[in-house]
Amino acid sequence: MATTTAATDPITPSNTRLGWIGTGVMGRSMCAHLINAGYTVTVFNRTLSKAQPLLDMGAHLADSPRALASQSDVVFSIVGFPSDVRSVLLDPSSGALHGLHPGGILVDMTTSDPSLAVEISAAAASKNCSAVDAPVSGGDRGAKNGTLAIFAGGYRSIIDRLTPLFNCLGKVNFMGEPGKGQYAKLANQITIASTMVGLVEGMVYAHKSGLNVGLYLHAISAGAAGSKSLDLYGSRILRRDFEAGFYVCHFVKDLGICLRECEKMGLALPGLALAQQLYLSLMAHGEGNLGTQALILALERLNNVRLESSTSP
Repeated sequence: MATTTAATDPITPSNTRLGWIGTGVMGRSMCAHLINAGYTVTVFNRTLSKAQPLLDMGAHLADSPRALASQSDVVFSIVGFPSDVRSVLLDPSSGALHGLHPGGILVDMTTSDPSLAVEISAAAASKNCSAVDAPVSGGDRGAKNGTLAIFAGGYRSIIDRLTPLFNCLGKVNFMGEPGKGQYAKLANQITIASTMVGLVEGMVYAHKSGLNVGLYLHAISAGAAGSKSLDLYGSRILRRDFEAGFYVCHFVKDLGICLRECEKMGLALPGLALAQQLYLSLMAHGEGNLGTQALILALERLNNVRLESSTSP
């Protein structure tokens, strides 16, 4: 890499220093896999307490993204909003790109605007660096288990070189040129949005009809209605466990990006629009920091029902 090996050499823990920006619900687990794989990792997070578990594992702490990048060959970021991505990567005084040595690589794993991914790639190229947009899907469970789906946009040769790192986190899928990783993730979010609506509507219907909702979910899981969303969230909803594996506020952000992209493309996707409105209603009730499975609350309020708390599968 930039300071320790040639740009064509395979990436290994002995020749590649990593930086990690963003140690929230997803980032903390993802970064931990790289530390456990033997990589030297420097971390930055605005809230120090969220980085502490990684520091306890041996990670180093930087006081800014720029300082972090100056000590890293590959810099990962997974933050909340496109404005955060722009700040931590491109800010002239503190952004990671301005601390990265020539030959360094930025890997943004935030779900963000495709146009911003293209801009970051161009900015990186102007400094003889590279950038990859690589948002992920799989939730907190996928992050903890290292089984995330990774949607990578950028130059194929760079993404192939990063494969040893991506393999620590999940399965990487090359989607095309810069920005295409973000487009793939947005299409993923559109699919999940309508799937979640279907899941909670089915649960409300089953409850209202007098079915045992736990038995109902178990029965459909092996059929055509089975889904990753059911597997991840069905039992959590039954337990009324709304702790965030993925925040409502971040999902609303994602769906908003989807709708803006649809407007640019002249696409009408009514299922997406409906899901966005239902999730927005959770925000109006102050539930933005709950997990996306809290969508059940919107359907319960709409129908004046409440599912009984259960520990059933």
